Amino acid sequence: MSEITDTRPANDGSDVLSELPGELMMWVLIASEILVFGAALLAFLSVRVGDPARFMADQALLNQTAGAINTIVLVTSGLCAALAVRVREAGRRRAARLWLLAAGSLGAVFLIVKAFEYGSKAALGIGIETSPFFTFYYLITGFHAVHVIAGMAVLALVSWRDSVRNMEAAVAFWHMVDLVWVLLFPIIYVLR
Repeated sequence: MSEITDTRPANDGSDVLSELPGELMMWVLIASEILVFGAALLAFLSVRVGDPARFMADQALLNQTAGAINTIVLVTSGLCAALAVRVREAGRRRAARLWLLAAGSLGAVFLIVKAFEYGSKAALGIGIETSPFFTFYYLITGFHAVHVIAGMAVLALVSWRDSVRNMEAAVAFWHMVDLVWVLLFPIIYVLR
């Protein structure tokens, strides 16, 4: 009986990192941002346990429709960003830039809807110090909005410096922004 020998080189795991699209440091940033948002959401949920009735009463004051619209807007922007990478890989620079413009424009729509939400709360006299719920609401969604602005700036930058690798890194960051909102929306707006 002959023994079968595997002639493939042993996988030491080092090539896993080379398989990531974009730059390693962008992935380190993305992981750290997800950890920060995760910690904020855990703190939000922990405080909620202490006064669930008040949290639900305050949550009822949120505009779920605006939150849902923003979810659709950001998921669609993520699709546009992914399409930008795909067409750039095919050598279609102009089309890639247009998809990045679409993704960034949808980011601006997100911010407009969020500003509308903040304005409607301010008109009711609801601010960051109104209650623990609204403290978390403003801090978490405001921090996310800052990430949307940063993501829009990064998308604009890579539309100018549009190598595939740059675009992959920027789009990975943009997807993190999308993912965070997809987690924030149900926890802050919907979970009862």
